[in-house]
Amino acid sequence: MAKGGLSKSTGAMLPWLGLALILLIADQFTKVLILGYYQLGDSTLVTSFFNIVRVHNSGAAFSFLASASGWQRWFFTAIGVSAAVFIVYMLRSHPGQKLFSFALACILGGAIGNVIDRLLHGYVVDFLDFHYAGTHFPAFNIADSAISVGAACLILDELLRVRRAR
Repeated sequence: MAKGGLSKSTGAMLPWLGLALILLIADQFTKVLILGYYQLGDSTLVTSFFNIVRVHNSGAAFSFLASASGWQRWFFTAIGVSAAVFIVYMLRSHPGQKLFSFALACILGGAIGNVIDRLLHGYVVDFLDFHYAGTHFPAFNIADSAISVGAACLILDELLRVRRAR
């Protein structure tokens, strides 16, 4: 045990848990603002390619299973909780791998943010709407952005690992 009763691996993963917490707070704060100031379907034009909207997504990415009968809420909640537990285990096992741990922390913060939405509301609050020439990309939120950045960093980390192994 290290000073203060924390093991070395637990202490080393604290910065990554801190990053996940910052992302979680940013995600939940922005969603509270959207819920407080926008009604479902409201939209504000920000630029020629970006709007702030209020959308409820009861499914997963790109509204996958959004029209299911309600079981998907608990299914995606269980996946999010399971992912969070696994990510904390992986952070504890590999806290010194900076890019890998950064990626996991981003995914952790995003996953927990969307799990909180599912538990509180039964849907995920999305509000970032990018569009071009009348075509809209599916609306998303800070949690989704964190998960996407984390996934991209995981891919980059693996590519760099394979390259170093050559």
